[in-house]
Amino acid sequence: MCELLGMSANVPTDICFSFTGLVKRGGETGPHKDGWGITFYEGKGCRSFKDPHPSCESKIAELVKAYPIKSEAVISHIRQANRGGVSLENTHPFSREIWGRNWTYAHNGQLTGYKTLETGDAIPVGATDSEKAFCWILHQLRQKYRRKPANKLAVFKFIAQCCDQLRAKGVFNMLLTDGDYVMAYCSNNLHWITRRAPFGEARLIDEDVVIDFQKETTPNDVVTVIATRPLTDGEVWHKMQPGEFAVFKQGEKLL
Repeated sequence: MCELLGMSANVPTDICFSFTGLVKRGGETGPHKDGWGITFYEGKGCRSFKDPHPSCESKIAELVKAYPIKSEAVISHIRQANRGGVSLENTHPFSREIWGRNWTYAHNGQLTGYKTLETGDAIPVGATDSEKAFCWILHQLRQKYRRKPANKLAVFKFIAQCCDQLRAKGVFNMLLTDGDYVMAYCSNNLHWITRRAPFGEARLIDEDVVIDFQKETTPNDVVTVIATRPLTDGEVWHKMQPGEFAVFKQGEKLL
Protein backbone atom coordinates (compact mmCIF):
# COMPACT_ATOMS: atom_id res chain seq x y z
CA MET A 1 0.00 0.00 0.00
CA CYS A 2 0.91 3.68 -0.17
CA GLU A 3 2.32 5.74 2.68
CA LEU A 4 1.19 9.09 4.06
CA LEU A 5 3.00 11.99 5.68
CA GLY A 6 1.43 15.11 7.14
CA MET A 7 2.44 18.03 9.34
CA SER A 8 0.67 20.67 11.42
CA ALA A 9 2.74 23.40 13.10
CA ASN A 10 2.18 26.67 14.94
CA VAL A 11 4.99 28.41 13.05
CA PRO A 12 6.21 27.99 9.46
CA THR A 13 8.34 24.84 9.63
CA ASP A 14 10.23 22.81 7.06
CA ILE A 15 9.50 19.10 6.79
CA CYS A 16 12.83 18.16 5.15
CA PHE A 17 13.84 15.73 7.92
CA SER A 18 10.64 13.68 7.80
CA PHE A 19 10.37 13.95 4.02
CA THR A 20 13.89 12.53 3.67
CA GLY A 21 12.75 9.39 5.49
CA LEU A 22 9.58 9.09 3.39
CA VAL A 23 11.47 9.51 0.11
CA LYS A 24 13.67 6.50 0.94
CA ARG A 25 10.55 4.35 1.23
CA GLY A 26 9.57 5.32 -2.31
CA GLY A 27 11.39 2.48 -4.06
CA GLU A 28 14.50 1.97 -1.90
CA THR A 29 13.59 0.86 1.64
CA GLY A 30 9.96 0.32 0.62
CA PRO A 31 7.97 -0.81 -2.46
CA HIS A 32 6.14 2.49 -3.04
CA LYS A 33 7.72 3.28 -6.42
CA ASP A 34 4.71 4.46 -8.43
CA GLY A 35 4.92 8.18 -7.78
CA TRP A 36 4.95 10.71 -5.00
CA GLY A 37 3.68 14.17 -4.18
CA ILE A 38 3.74 16.87 -1.52
CA THR A 39 1.67 20.01 -0.93
CA PHE A 40 2.77 22.96 1.23
CA TYR A 41 0.41 25.68 2.43
CA GLU A 42 1.33 29.34 2.68
CA GLY A 43 -1.69 31.26 3.96
CA LYS A 44 -4.62 30.46 1.67
CA GLY A 45 -2.26 29.46 -1.12
CA CYS A 46 -0.55 26.14 -1.65
CA ARG A 47 2.24 24.78 -3.81
CA SER A 48 2.43 21.17 -4.94
CA PHE A 49 5.23 19.01 -6.31
CA LYS A 50 4.24 15.68 -7.90
CA ASP A 51 6.10 13.06 -9.91
CA PRO A 52 4.91 9.65 -11.17
CA HIS A 53 8.48 8.31 -10.84
CA PRO A 54 9.93 6.72 -7.67
CA SER A 55 10.72 9.32 -5.04
CA CYS A 56 14.07 7.69 -4.21
CA GLU A 57 15.38 8.62 -7.67
CA SER A 58 13.32 11.73 -8.40
CA LYS A 59 15.15 14.96 -9.20
CA ILE A 60 12.06 16.87 -8.08
CA ALA A 61 12.22 15.12 -4.70
CA GLU A 62 15.88 16.13 -4.45
CA LEU A 63 14.84 19.73 -5.04
CA VAL A 64 12.20 19.56 -2.30
CA LYS A 65 14.70 18.04 0.16
CA ALA A 66 17.29 20.70 -0.62
CA TYR A 67 14.90 23.67 -0.59
CA PRO A 68 13.48 24.03 2.95
CA ILE A 69 9.99 25.33 2.21
CA LYS A 70 8.41 26.44 5.47
CA SER A 71 4.73 25.77 6.06
CA GLU A 72 2.20 25.31 8.85
CA ALA A 73 0.32 22.54 7.01
CA VAL A 74 1.78 19.85 4.73
CA ILE A 75 0.47 16.64 3.15
CA SER A 76 2.67 14.15 1.29
CA HIS A 77 2.20 10.70 -0.24
CA ILE A 78 4.23 7.92 -1.87
CA ARG A 79 2.28 5.56 -4.09
CA GLN A 80 2.10 1.84 -4.70
CA ALA A 81 -0.45 1.69 -7.50
CA ASN A 82 -3.43 -0.63 -7.29
CA ARG A 83 -6.31 1.37 -8.83
CA GLY A 84 -5.39 3.41 -11.90
CA GLY A 85 -2.17 3.39 -13.87
CA VAL A 86 1.12 5.06 -13.00
CA SER A 87 0.63 8.61 -14.27
CA LEU A 88 0.74 12.20 -13.08
CA GLU A 89 -3.05 12.54 -12.91
CA ASN A 90 -3.21 9.52 -10.58
CA THR A 91 -0.48 10.83 -8.27
CA HIS A 92 -1.47 12.10 -4.81
CA PRO A 93 -2.14 14.43 -3.14
CA PHE A 94 -5.25 15.83 -4.82
CA SER A 95 -6.47 19.40 -4.30
CA ARG A 96 -9.89 20.99 -4.88
CA GLU A 97 -11.54 24.27 -3.93
CA ILE A 98 -14.47 24.44 -1.54
CA TRP A 99 -15.73 27.51 0.33
CA GLY A 100 -12.94 29.63 -1.09
CA ARG A 101 -10.08 27.47 0.19
CA ASN A 102 -7.87 24.82 -1.36
CA TRP A 103 -8.49 21.43 0.27
CA THR A 104 -5.78 18.80 -0.15
CA TYR A 105 -6.20 15.06 0.39
CA ALA A 106 -4.20 11.84 0.20
CA HIS A 107 -5.33 8.24 0.76
CA ASN A 108 -3.64 4.98 1.66
CA GLY A 109 -5.58 1.78 1.03
CA GLN A 110 -7.79 0.05 -1.49
CA LEU A 111 -11.56 0.32 -1.92
CA THR A 112 -14.15 -1.87 -3.62
CA GLY A 113 -17.48 -0.67 -4.98
CA TYR A 114 -16.17 2.88 -5.27
CA LYS A 115 -17.28 3.38 -8.89
CA THR A 116 -20.88 3.86 -7.77
CA LEU A 117 -20.03 6.78 -5.46
CA GLU A 118 -21.89 9.92 -6.52
CA THR A 119 -19.58 12.91 -6.89
CA GLY A 120 -21.87 15.61 -8.31
CA ASP A 121 -19.85 18.46 -9.81
CA ALA A 122 -16.60 17.18 -8.25
CA ILE A 123 -15.55 15.05 -11.22
CA PRO A 124 -12.33 13.00 -10.86
CA VAL A 125 -9.53 13.77 -13.29
CA GLY A 126 -7.70 10.44 -12.89
CA ALA A 127 -8.80 6.83 -12.49
CA THR A 128 -8.01 6.06 -8.82
CA ASP A 129 -10.38 4.94 -6.11
CA SER A 130 -8.65 7.54 -3.92
CA GLU A 131 -9.60 10.58 -6.01
CA LYS A 132 -13.10 9.22 -6.51
CA ALA A 133 -13.51 8.97 -2.72
CA PHE A 134 -12.21 12.54 -2.29
CA CYS A 135 -14.72 13.86 -4.84
CA TRP A 136 -17.48 11.94 -3.05
CA ILE A 137 -16.52 13.55 0.28
CA LEU A 138 -16.60 17.01 -1.31
CA HIS A 139 -20.01 16.24 -2.81
CA GLN A 140 -21.28 15.15 0.61
CA LEU A 141 -20.03 18.42 2.11
CA ARG A 142 -21.78 20.50 -0.52
CA GLN A 143 -24.98 18.52 -0.01
CA LYS A 144 -24.95 19.02 3.75
CA TYR A 145 -23.70 22.62 3.85
CA ARG A 146 -25.42 24.91 1.37
CA ARG A 147 -23.27 27.80 2.56
CA LYS A 148 -19.88 28.17 4.22
CA PRO A 149 -20.17 26.61 7.72
CA ALA A 150 -19.06 28.58 10.77
CA ASN A 151 -18.20 25.57 12.94
CA LYS A 152 -15.24 23.94 11.22
CA LEU A 153 -14.79 21.22 13.87
CA ALA A 154 -18.36 20.09 13.22
CA VAL A 155 -17.42 19.82 9.56
CA PHE A 156 -14.52 17.49 10.37
CA LYS A 157 -16.78 15.35 12.56
CA PHE A 158 -19.10 15.01 9.57
CA ILE A 159 -16.14 14.12 7.33
CA ALA A 160 -15.22 11.40 9.84
CA GLN A 161 -18.71 9.95 9.38
CA CYS A 162 -18.12 9.93 5.63
CA CYS A 163 -14.81 8.17 6.21
CA ASP A 164 -16.60 5.51 8.24
CA GLN A 165 -18.72 4.77 5.15
CA LEU A 166 -15.65 4.55 2.94
CA ARG A 167 -13.86 2.30 5.44
CA ALA A 168 -16.75 -0.14 5.01
CA LYS A 169 -15.59 -0.48 1.39
CA GLY A 170 -12.01 -1.45 2.25
CA VAL A 171 -8.90 0.16 3.70
CA PHE A 172 -9.20 3.93 4.09
CA ASN A 173 -6.37 5.78 5.81
CA MET A 174 -6.57 9.48 4.96
CA LEU A 175 -4.99 12.90 5.42
CA LEU A 176 -6.96 16.06 4.62
CA THR A 177 -6.27 19.76 5.12
CA ASP A 178 -7.67 23.16 4.23
CA GLY A 179 -4.43 24.85 5.21
CA ASP A 180 -5.63 25.67 8.73
CA TYR A 181 -6.67 22.26 10.06
CA VAL A 182 -5.05 18.89 9.32
CA MET A 183 -7.25 15.80 9.69
CA ALA A 184 -6.07 12.20 9.96
CA TYR A 185 -8.42 9.21 9.68
CA CYS A 186 -7.21 5.69 10.44
CA SER A 187 -8.49 2.49 8.93
CA ASN A 188 -5.65 0.21 9.96
CA ASN A 189 -2.27 1.98 10.10
CA LEU A 190 -1.53 5.59 11.01
CA HIS A 191 0.71 7.21 13.65
CA TRP A 192 1.37 10.72 14.93
CA ILE A 193 3.79 12.52 17.21
CA THR A 194 3.73 16.04 18.66
CA ARG A 195 7.08 17.66 19.34
CA ARG A 196 7.38 20.57 21.78
CA ALA A 197 9.90 21.90 24.29
CA PRO A 198 12.05 20.45 25.69
CA PHE A 199 13.17 19.23 22.26
CA GLY A 200 15.65 16.40 21.82
CA GLU A 201 17.34 14.37 19.09
CA ALA A 202 15.74 11.95 16.66
CA ARG A 203 17.19 9.47 14.17
CA LEU A 204 15.49 8.45 10.93
CA ILE A 205 14.71 4.74 10.57
CA ASP A 206 15.23 4.72 6.78
CA GLU A 207 18.30 6.95 6.50
CA ASP A 208 21.38 7.50 8.68
CA VAL A 209 20.34 11.03 9.61
CA VAL A 210 20.10 12.50 13.11
CA ILE A 211 18.62 15.89 13.96
CA ASP A 212 18.76 17.89 17.17
CA PHE A 213 15.41 19.66 17.19
CA GLN A 214 16.55 21.98 19.97
CA LYS A 215 18.93 23.63 17.49
CA GLU A 216 16.20 23.99 14.87
CA THR A 217 13.32 25.30 16.99
CA THR A 218 12.30 27.87 19.59
CA PRO A 219 10.81 26.98 23.01
CA ASN A 220 7.34 27.98 21.77
CA ASP A 221 7.27 25.74 18.68
CA VAL A 222 4.69 22.95 18.44
CA VAL A 223 4.95 20.53 15.51
CA THR A 224 2.84 17.43 14.88
CA VAL A 225 3.91 14.88 12.27
CA ILE A 226 1.55 12.17 11.00
CA ALA A 227 2.85 9.12 9.13
CA THR A 228 1.70 5.68 8.07
CA ARG A 229 4.61 4.15 9.99
CA PRO A 230 6.90 5.88 12.49
CA LEU A 231 9.77 7.63 10.75
CA THR A 232 12.16 7.89 13.72
CA ASP A 233 13.73 5.85 16.49
CA GLY A 234 13.97 7.09 20.06
CA GLU A 235 10.60 8.84 20.09
CA VAL A 236 7.12 7.73 21.17
CA TRP A 237 4.66 7.71 18.27
CA HIS A 238 0.93 7.40 18.98
CA LYS A 239 -0.67 4.57 17.01
CA MET A 240 -4.23 5.36 15.94
CA GLN A 241 -6.97 2.75 16.23
CA PRO A 242 -9.28 1.58 13.41
CA GLY A 243 -12.06 4.13 12.93
CA GLU A 244 -10.22 6.78 14.96
CA PHE A 245 -9.71 10.28 13.63
CA ALA A 246 -7.78 13.31 14.82
CA VAL A 247 -7.85 16.99 13.90
CA PHE A 248 -4.86 19.27 14.46
CA LYS A 249 -4.46 23.03 14.20
CA GLN A 250 -1.13 24.79 14.63
CA GLY A 251 0.32 21.53 15.92
CA GLU A 252 -2.25 21.03 18.69
CA LYS A 253 -4.75 18.15 18.69
CA LEU A 254 -8.29 19.56 18.86
CA LEU A 255 -10.28 16.37 18.25
